[in-house]
Order: sequence, then structure tokens, then C-alpha cells
Amino acid sequence: MKNIYTSVKISLGVQQTVRPKDGWQVYSSAQDADRRCICTVVAPEQSLCSRDAKGRQLRQLLEKVQNMSQSIEVLNLRTQRDFQYIMKMESQIKGLRSKLRQIEPEKKTLVNRNFQELKGKMESLQPLIPVLEQYKTDTKLIAQFKEEIRNLSEVLMGIQEEMGAYEYDELQQRVLSLENRLRSCMSKLTCGRLMKITGPQTVKTSGTRFGAWMTDPMVSLKNNRVWYMDSYTNNKIVKEFKSISDFVSGVESRSYNLPFKWAGTNHVVYNGSLYYNKMQSNILVRYSFDSGRVVTQRALESAGFHNVYPYTWGGFSDIDLMADEIGLWVVYATNQNAGNIVISQLNPDTLQILETWNTEYSKRNAGESFMICGTLYITNSHLTGAKVYYAYSTKTSTYEYTDIPFHNQYFHMSMLDYNARDRALYGWNNGHQVLFNVTLFHIIKTEDDS
Repeated sequence: MKNIYTSVKISLGVQQTVRPKDGWQVYSSAQDADRRCICTVVAPEQSLCSRDAKGRQLRQLLEKVQNMSQSIEVLNLRTQRDFQYIMKMESQIKGLRSKLRQIEPEKKTLVNRNFQELKGKMESLQPLIPVLEQYKTDTKLIAQFKEEIRNLSEVLMGIQEEMGAYEYDELQQRVLSLENRLRSCMSKLTCGRLMKITGPQTVKTSGTRFGAWMTDPMVSLKNNRVWYMDSYTNNKIVKEFKSISDFVSGVESRSYNLPFKWAGTNHVVYNGSLYYNKMQSNILVRYSFDSGRVVTQRALESAGFHNVYPYTWGGFSDIDLMADEIGLWVVYATNQNAGNIVISQLNPDTLQILETWNTEYSKRNAGESFMICGTLYITNSHLTGAKVYYAYSTKTSTYEYTDIPFHNQYFHMSMLDYNARDRALYGWNNGHQVLFNVTLFHIIKTEDDS
């Protein structure tokens, strides 16, 4: 049996501030006590061909040749102009020689009369000297350019031979195909343990101090609709944007007037429906965006609500709906569990509870929480200095204390939710909509495993 233990970091491609990165690369590697490979793979952005070394070198050389060709064209025009000037000067010199021959026999009588004329003609020839010097310089420069172009041509031919019979466009398509195959393989790494949180990246600053924004983790990457829900109470207007770029620009595509106001900021969009907590109740609501109506609503029995068991910041955040790679979840607290966090997996269609786990972590002492691969991660505060402090695995029904810091840039976190499709945390940070990247630890079986 041969296993490779890999930590994979996936970066979300948000359009306005994503920086170009190198291709897929091993971030770090080592061996454990059993001599198994442990490595960290950093995923690239989409335009891998733009970072292809040979392609980049080829484009740089082609640009250099084009620039040199333009310079040669300018020099050629200038030398043609100078040549015309020289021809004109040559005609004037011939005229002077003719006059000198006329003057020679009568030089005694004509010297005084023609002296001024000759002096003027000679002065008009003075500019010819720097022109001739410049012409010589240009000639040398053109020769240098020709030599460099010859050298560049040899380099280009070498690159072409190294690339073989493939045209650049064909090579680009081959690289894109390989990248897509690699991303397809990476997408199969559906579950892993949280190792690191990086960021945040500020996407937008809008709304009040409290709110929620999200995308649907169940749709394709081509569907980038954003939903925006400002405030934690007394509101039932959901705004929709066709893409994150539209969201950043404030180009709203439509809005939904929900039949019930929501409580808290812990809503989730999952497979085309909005799941939220109805205000002043423990009722869960499923609202379909396609039909524009409530499809299902169900009471979450024994769950505290209306600031009985909120997160540390309050805001009627008693009931937290979330989704991950496994499905739909709800996190809350009950009197029966002494106000400690309870985790339940839900049927997305009926909102019925499929299974429940009781933790020993006080809901009122939790800053925020989010689910990744069936494990609930809990932060110890909503303020500066917060970190992921506690993790509960529903797979093993066990918990552990962790120490995973993250940067609470704007000092007050009122929403933190994981998106399995984007492999990112969506946050509402004191009126700022932010994104965090996550690093997950994966166990991958190779093809030759028995």
C-alpha cells in the first residue's frame, strides 16, 4: 500500500485583485517516519500559458524583433532624407567648381565681386559635415541591428526546433488541456483537514456592520451569482448580482422580497435555494430563487433563538445554517445540551434532521463557526486576535483544540462561512465583504495502490 499525503491550497479567482502566480508547484515537502511523501501543492490561476517559460521567451523575442524592425525603418527613412540632402550639396559643389573655373582667368577683376558670393556658398555647406557624421553613425547602427536580428533569428529557430512540429496555439491548447485535467483531479480532493487560513482579500465595502453574502457551492464555476443580505434583523430583501465583478461594481440583476424577515447573518444558498432562520423563531425556511416562494419551513425543536444562545457578538445569531462537501448543516444550542453547540445534518429538501451530534463547546463562547468536510471549526472570538480554537469531527464524534490564526482585519466578524466549490471562507467583517483562502490536508491514493 502506497499513500501520498498532500496539503492542497486552492486560491479563489476573484477578478479584481487576483495576482498572477507561477504554475502548479510543490510548496514544501518532507517524509514522515514511515518514509511517506508529505507535500504542499499550490494551485495556479487559470492562464497557465501566460506563464509558460518557452512561450514567454518566444513572445519577448518577437516583441524585440518588432521593435528593432521599427527602429531600422526609422533609420532607413532618415538615411534616405540625408541622402537627398547630400545629393543637393553635391550639385551645389559642382556649381562652385564651375564658378571657380570662370574666376581663374579673371581672378584679379572678379575676386572682390565674387568673394562674398563664394563665402555664402561655403557657409551653406557647413551643415553637411554633421550630416555626414550622423550618416556614418546610422550606418554602423544599422549594421549592429542586422547582426542582432541574425542572432535572434537563430534563437527563434532553436526554440522552434525544441518545440518540435507544434504551433504555439496548439501548444497552448495542449497546456490548457493538461491544466483542466489537473484541476479535475484536484476537484476530486473533496475533503481534508483545515491547516491554515490566509487573507483576507477585501472584495467590497458596503452595508451596515452586520450582514451576509454568498455564492452557491452546488452550481458550476460558470455560475458566479452573488446574494447579498444586509443587516441581521428587520429585513427581508435579498439582492442578487450576476457575478462578483457586478457585485463589486454594484450592478444588481434583481432582488427578492422574502415572505418572512430573517434573524442573524448565518444564512446559506445551496442548490438554488436560500436557507435561513425566520425572525423571532426557531423555524428554518427554504426559499427557492427559481419559483420565488417558500418551498419548505420546519421548526428546529429545542433550539434556542432570539439571542438565547447567540455567538459572542449577539445579533440573533442563535441558529447557523451552513453547507460543505458533505451536505447541509445547522449549528445551534439547546437547554438539554446546557447551551453547548449542537450539530445536525439536514435533508436539503424537507429540512428534516438526519443525524445530530452534541459538543461540549458553549455556543455563547464561540465567535463564529463553519463546516469543512463534516468537521465543525469554531473561532474563540469575533474580535481582533480571533483564531480557530476548536474542531469537532462528525465522522469520528471526537473533538480537538486547535490553534489556527486568521487576520480579523476590520476588528468585528459577524459572518464566516465556508464555500466548498471555491474552497474559501466568505466573511462579513465590520461592513467589509472579505474572502479567506484555506489550506486543507488531504490523503491521496496513487494509481498503483493495491
